[in-house]
Amino acid sequence: MTSYPGRFSATWRIVCLAVLMLVAVVARLIPHPPNFTPIGALAMFGGASCADRRLGFFLPLVPLVISDCFLGLHILMPVVYGSFAINVLLGRWLRSHRTVLSIAAVTFLGSLQFFLVTNFACWLLWYPHTLEGLVACYVAALPFFHNTLLGDAVFVTALFGGLALAERVIPAIREPRVQPAVA
Repeated sequence: MTSYPGRFSATWRIVCLAVLMLVAVVARLIPHPPNFTPIGALAMFGGASCADRRLGFFLPLVPLVISDCFLGLHILMPVVYGSFAINVLLGRWLRSHRTVLSIAAVTFLGSLQFFLVTNFACWLLWYPHTLEGLVACYVAALPFFHNTLLGDAVFVTALFGGLALAERVIPAIREPRVQPAVA
């Protein structure tokens, strides 16, 4: 078995994160049910797993741009990207609150905010600007919410679980735990 240095290696961690994210992006490009994609989970994972805030946004959003070049550009891209940026911020919160329950809660919140934000934009663009139009928009989107929630849950499990497994196999990629300052 190959030995790895005992101290933290940022390079190994970045390589590990990039590989996990690349696998998730490939999953977006293969045929899948509508909205059953890894990008929401990827954004939460990037926020939670990258010490550098810029890298936390860069790793999930750049692959999104690249895959959108293959899948097609659309009018809602700014709203979708903004919603995924919110998922990165939700993931940032997980950096200091990472438990199974908090990951599950953030996954649900990320899926819910994506549903609410993107479908509100759909309502503004394509539905009558009435209460009935708003309700019709959200009702029509409910099957997509199911797929978003299921996809986020599956991919969050795979990404966070994959990182946990990699950290056990290659201890050098574990970020050092910073002890809070005692007053």
